[in-house]
Amino acid sequence: MNNKIPGFNVVGQLAALRRYAYSLTRDSDEAEDLVHDALVNAFERQSSFKRGGNVRNWLLSVVHNSFVDHLRQKKSQARRIEAAAELADSMTPAVQDQSLRLKQIKAAFFELPDEQRDALHLVAIEELSYREAADALGIPVGTLMSRISRARASLREFEAGRRSPASSHLKVVGGSRDDER
Repeated sequence: MNNKIPGFNVVGQLAALRRYAYSLTRDSDEAEDLVHDALVNAFERQSSFKRGGNVRNWLLSVVHNSFVDHLRQKKSQARRIEAAAELADSMTPAVQDQSLRLKQIKAAFFELPDEQRDALHLVAIEELSYREAADALGIPVGTLMSRISRARASLREFEAGRRSPASSHLKVVGGSRDDER
């Protein structure tokens, strides 16, 4: 594996990058992901490094900027989810059975992994083409199609009753286990 960006050694900076990433994220797994993303960004933007400049400071700056980008993405995603939830809540309530079923389906949708929910939302709700959705998410079309396929399969399992979202469990109030016989 080539661990050098032309002109400087990245391996010598990993400890500092990991420490700073951990300081930002407060989570070791997220910190590792952040360092990885930052190194990819550094490699892609190596032309912005001024020869003779401080490599460590430049890489720490790339880590910081990658972290800020991740925060913006999370906030944007949270706003999209909130908007979708508000839109769903603002719809005219259906009859009670249908309303309960819609809440269960909504809960199942929101329990999908983030990447699957995002992909399905862009294609099924926002009506983007696969290419447009893949570009919006910054992933290959094949990856998008795979995520949508898994999301739809998960929702079909829910519909078939093989899976139920945690938030849709109905609790019977009163009675005891003896009543279940």
